[in-house]
Amino acid sequence: MFSSESNRSVDDDSGGPDSADLEIRPGGMLVQKRTDETNPSAVSIPTIKVRVKHGSSCHEIQINSQASFGELKKMLAERTKLHHLDQKLIYKKKERDSKEYLDVARVKQGSKIVLVEDILGREKRCLELLRNSNAEKSSKSLAEINLEVDKLAGQVTALETTASTGGKVSETDVENLTELLMMKLIKLDGIVAAGHLKLQRRVQVTRVQKYIEILDMLKHQSSKSSGNGAKIKLQQQENPTGHMPKDSKPTQKQRVHWKLENSVRKNPVMQQQQQENSESLAVTTKWETFD
Repeated sequence: MFSSESNRSVDDDSGGPDSADLEIRPGGMLVQKRTDETNPSAVSIPTIKVRVKHGSSCHEIQINSQASFGELKKMLAERTKLHHLDQKLIYKKKERDSKEYLDVARVKQGSKIVLVEDILGREKRCLELLRNSNAEKSSKSLAEINLEVDKLAGQVTALETTASTGGKVSETDVENLTELLMMKLIKLDGIVAAGHLKLQRRVQVTRVQKYIEILDMLKHQSSKSSGNGAKIKLQQQENPTGHMPKDSKPTQKQRVHWKLENSVRKNPVMQQQQQENSESLAVTTKWETFD
């Protein structure tokens, strides 16, 4: 049980110590917390000075004796301008891992450590940076193409709706949309992707190809309807009397002959001129013979 004086000292904000600075002893007495100054048994961690040789240079580093070799590499990176992942620290003719501690490796005051550049590690790090950069660039390009395809998809859907309701679809609009979608396929083909980005690119390619197939179908339907209309108009021009010839596919010579007969039949003057020309026709050519 706490005494009333102790309770007053805890509750009194003006005169007593803060409750965060108090602790309970094993016997139940409430006392002020012990600090390093009041605890002579507390051991301070010493700081040591090590010498690191890098090429022709020698660097003296002040570091905690219980620090790791990885921490030492980061301190050396500021001095040597060498990335900490590109460093190798050799102590007592043995390469030390970054997770290994100095005191465990028996590094003491004035110990000598050799720093060499890890060329293989630098190449791996550069390749990793390049892969990450390419992945980020590919992801950004796929996102941009996706937005562009979304806009074109709306136009394709509008043309498809027009055609399904019996409206006329412009072949020029279909060709322009097809060309734009083909450009998106070329862009997708130029993207270098791996893993999930490769899957995303494949999905985009399939999507664009689907829209191109829809446009091809719309173009075919439009050209078919236009061809039927032109054929009917041509037949009306070639046979204005309404009588269809027995031959379903007249030749070009027959078409000209029909046009000429229809013109002569409708124009009596042309009939008379044709008869006069036939009656006055005479052979005047004299062939010359040679010995």
